[in-house]
Amino acid sequence: MGDQSFAIVLLLGSFGILLLLQVPITFTLAVSAIVTAVYLGLPLMVVVQQMVQGVRSFSLLAIPFFIIAGEMMGQGGISRRLILFSNLLVGRIRGGLAQVNCLASMFFGGISGSAVADVSSIGTILIPMMKEKGYDDDFSVGITVTSACQGVIIPPSHNMIIYSLAAGGVSVGRLFLGGFIPGVLLGVGLMIVSYIFAIKRGYPKEKRYTLKEALQITKDALLGLMTAVIIMGGVISGVFTATESAAVAVVYAFIITFFVYREIPLARFKTILYGALKTLAMVMALIAAASAFGYMMAYLKIPALATELLLSITHNRTLLLVLVNLLLLVLGMIMDMAPLILITTPILYPVFVGALGMSPVHFGVMLILNLAIGLTTPPVGSALFVGCAVGKIRIEQVVKTMLPMWAVMVAVLILITFVPEITMFVPNLVMPQQ
Repeated sequence: MGDQSFAIVLLLGSFGILLLLQVPITFTLAVSAIVTAVYLGLPLMVVVQQMVQGVRSFSLLAIPFFIIAGEMMGQGGISRRLILFSNLLVGRIRGGLAQVNCLASMFFGGISGSAVADVSSIGTILIPMMKEKGYDDDFSVGITVTSACQGVIIPPSHNMIIYSLAAGGVSVGRLFLGGFIPGVLLGVGLMIVSYIFAIKRGYPKEKRYTLKEALQITKDALLGLMTAVIIMGGVISGVFTATESAAVAVVYAFIITFFVYREIPLARFKTILYGALKTLAMVMALIAAASAFGYMMAYLKIPALATELLLSITHNRTLLLVLVNLLLLVLGMIMDMAPLILITTPILYPVFVGALGMSPVHFGVMLILNLAIGLTTPPVGSALFVGCAVGKIRIEQVVKTMLPMWAVMVAVLILITFVPEITMFVPNLVMPQQ
C-alpha cells in the first residue's frame, strides 16, 4: 500500500490537472479515482463496484422521470402558457416583461427543476419579446439567466435528490419544502431589481386582458402547473415516494401535452425520449464517476481531515459559514452544479451537520443556492452561456448589468445562511420530524 499523504495529493492533484486541461468532468473524476486506486494497490474491481453501487438507488429513478416530464412540458407549450399567466399577474407593473420573466421562471422551475432548461425554454420566447419591446439586450439576458436559478431551489428539484443521495438519505420531501421560501425570496428580490431598472431605463408596461382572456389563460396555465402539484402533494402527503410521484407526473404531463394542449404531434414523443435519454446518460455517468471518487476520498479519510482542518482554523460558527460560502461561490465559478454537490457534500456535511449541528435540510438549501449562483457566473456558468447564446450577445457585455442581480442573489444567500428559520419554517410546519 502506498503512502496516504501522497495518495491524497495524487487524487486531488490529478483531479485539478485534468480539470485545467478541460477534460470532461465525468472522465476527470473516474480517472483520478482509478489512478489513485492503482497507486494504493486496490483492485480496480473495487472502483467499478463503487461506480455501479452509486447508480443503484431507487431514489435516483426520480431523476429520469423529472427530465422526461420537464421535456414534455417544455416542448408542449407550457412555457408560452406560463408566460401569458405571469403577464396576467404582473404585466401591468412598470417593466412588465421583466417581471413576467421572473415570475414565469418561478412557475417553470417548479416543473423542470433545471436552470438551463428554464433559460432555453423561457428565454427563447421572452428574450426576443423583450428586445422587440425596447428592452436592452444585456438586461434581457441578465434577468433571464439569474431568474432561472429559482429552478434549482423551488421544488421539485432533481439537484436536491442528488444532494439527498450524497448526504446519505436526507428527506427529499423536507428538502423540497425547504427550498420554497428561499426560491420565492430570490424571485421577489430580482423583481425589485427589475422594477428599478425599468424606472431608470423607461421600460414599458404590458396590456390589460379582458375577463374572458384572463379565465382562459388561468385555466391553461393551471393545467400545466398541476404537474408540480402532483409531485409535491404525493411526496408531502406520504401517498407516494419522490420516485413514484415523478412517475405519476410523467403520465399526467403526457396526457396534458399530447391530448389537451396538442401543440405537438404524438410522433414528437420519440424525440422527447431521445433528448431525455441523452441528459440522463450524462447525469448517471457523472453520478457513477463521482461515487468512485467519493469512495477514494472516504478511503483516504479526506472528509475527516477536512473537518479537522476547518475546525483548526476557527470554531466560530459564523466565520466557518462565511468561509464555506466563499469557497462554494468560487468553486461554482469553475465547475457545474451536479458534480460539485457530489464532491463537496461528503466533505462539508460532517463539519456543518455533524460538528456544528446544522440541519441537513438547511445545509442542503444553502449549498444548492451557492452552486446555483455559480450557474450564472463566468467562466463556466452553464445558464449564462445558454442565455448569451439565445440572446446573441457576448458574456462580457452582460456581466456589468448582472452585478445588481448577483448582489440580490448573494443577499438572499446570506439571509438563508444566518437565518435558518427562513428555510426550516415550511418543512417544520408541513413535515415535522418525528
